[in-house]
Amino acid sequence: MSFSALGLKPELLRAVAEKSYDTPTLIQSQAIPAVLARRDVLAGAQTGTGKTAAFVLPILQLLGEPEGRTPRALILTPTRELAAQVAQSARDYGRYLRLRSAVVFGGVGIHPQIAALRAGCDLLVATPGRLIDLAEQNALDLSRLQCFVLDEADRMLDMGFIHAIKRILKLLPPQRQNLLFSATYSDDIRELATRLLRDPQTIEAAPRNATADRVEQTIYRVAQEHKRHLLAHLIRGGNWGQVLVFTRTKHGANRLTKQLTAVGIRAAAIHGNKSQAARVRALKDFKDNQITALVATEVAARGLDIKELPWVVNYDLPNVPEDYVHRIGRTARAGATGGAVSLVSPEEAGLLRTIERLLKRALPIAETPRFEIVAANTAPPQAQAPAALRPHARSARRGSRPRGAISGRSTSTASGR
Repeated sequence: MSFSALGLKPELLRAVAEKSYDTPTLIQSQAIPAVLARRDVLAGAQTGTGKTAAFVLPILQLLGEPEGRTPRALILTPTRELAAQVAQSARDYGRYLRLRSAVVFGGVGIHPQIAALRAGCDLLVATPGRLIDLAEQNALDLSRLQCFVLDEADRMLDMGFIHAIKRILKLLPPQRQNLLFSATYSDDIRELATRLLRDPQTIEAAPRNATADRVEQTIYRVAQEHKRHLLAHLIRGGNWGQVLVFTRTKHGANRLTKQLTAVGIRAAAIHGNKSQAARVRALKDFKDNQITALVATEVAARGLDIKELPWVVNYDLPNVPEDYVHRIGRTARAGATGGAVSLVSPEEAGLLRTIERLLKRALPIAETPRFEIVAANTAPPQAQAPAALRPHARSARRGSRPRGAISGRSTSTASGR
């Protein structure tokens, strides 16, 4: 099937072709016709399956020509990064249309956003908090809204946005099209869908709460105090050029970033306490390969679209098992392959069991390699990794299929077991 078979107009097909999209993904082939038919949609799809195009493309077609000054379509996302990504997709797909789009989120000045809305907006992408701020300042009119999209609905609820969502729904006209997209399902999501959607078409592009088949998952058991040393060993010994590392807390992200930097690994942190400018800069440096390790809290589990990201590491296991699915979904996107490594301390055994119950399978536990304990004030080793630890040339390339456990033993003096 081609995109032209989905009923999209020539201007959208031209933009899609310029993005080098040839064949629609499963979620796109099912959702685009449903949205064009003005059906409410409840869609489940793993991250990296092209779901943004699955709702942005048909919405742009339904909007037609610019009309009035107030938004006629609203896409609500949980994080600034995801809002920016969706807004960029709308600009890319709509480059040959005259429709006007805007994006609003917190962490930056509100006045330029108010000015953008006053200039006229057909499609609005927003985070809940800033949207409510604008409404309270009478800078936003949603009375003419025709289509409402709740993107990453499960993450919305995880982040405590349910009350904000209820407030936003009261601002919307009762007659509208509703689209709900979620990578995982829970009782809360089903309850929200029942309240929001009318006779929806249900689309499941993958089994519920499943992880991508192309992600090679590996568990290493290691003491909490030795995790940073093992991580440094994996990065250097595996010649990892790019790795996204998840910690549980903002303080932990800052601490780990300093520890990695102290042993010669270029790292930066991204989390909710960072300014929007700092978050954008860190993400740009990561995409440009100026840094090796981007250390993030859950704020980065959604909205980070990094082409061919080869490695994701769960430095700390998440408290919410569904977040494991979202985290490792940052790799193996758009048909690529990737590796997800989790460093599991004895205290996290219970968290691992809850993740495995969610996935309905046991995750592979690899033998923990020997690694060196490097003091914070010790210069990083300059010698090459032993031959047994060097990846094949093909595996070392960014975006290539990662190897699973690092097999071989180093000449280090300490063990992670």
